[in-house]
Amino acid sequence: SQLADLHFAPTKLAKDNLNKSGITKNVFVTGNTVIDALLKIAVNINLPDIRNLDWDKNKVILVTVHRRENWGKNLEDISLAIDKLAKDRDDICFLIPMHKNKIVRETLTSKLSDQKNIFLTEPLNYDQLIGSIKKCYLVMTDSGGLQEEVPTFGKPVLVLRENTEREEAIEAGTAKLIGSKTNKIINEVLLLLENKSIYNRMAKSINPFGDGKSSGRILLHCLEYLEKAK
Repeated sequence: SQLADLHFAPTKLAKDNLNKSGITKNVFVTGNTVIDALLKIAVNINLPDIRNLDWDKNKVILVTVHRRENWGKNLEDISLAIDKLAKDRDDICFLIPMHKNKIVRETLTSKLSDQKNIFLTEPLNYDQLIGSIKKCYLVMTDSGGLQEEVPTFGKPVLVLRENTEREEAIEAGTAKLIGSKTNKIINEVLLLLENKSIYNRMAKSINPFGDGKSSGRILLHCLEYLEKAK
């Protein structure tokens, strides 16, 4: 940003942060181009073929968890919440693509391997992940990227962290910080399973990170800049 002539901020908050850093010239809010790519890929998607997982029969909850801050006790508490929900509700199932990290895998497999409605899998290909997001009921994650991508498909995001650098998602209502405490996770998942109005409020909130037209806006700003520079 100290060297660039043009600055394409994904959100107003990002623009404000640039302004606070003294960068005020040629700063444009365009949305994030990742949403453009996401929508392009989503046209042709593949659901992962997972044995015994019926995408139409149950409400599938997609879970991704890997951040270092959740290793240890936090991941154990998250796993306990998933285990209790899976045992108490036969109308839901959990799809958990496991991170390659050994610490994460050992905790998940030791706590969740025995439940028939919990599916621990290898990491999904990107198109399979997008297909899973489109088909699932909601997403639980500590991933920053998914906080930006998931709302594009109208799925609520429960963030398994105490804070997030994607503040825009929280403000827009597309995501909710719930932390890693077992009872808190259970209560928040049950709320979205049982309260349709709250679910719809999150699902229908507008994704603050983009609408799929960011690349076009950036192109126009570039052309205008170059035209003025002649």
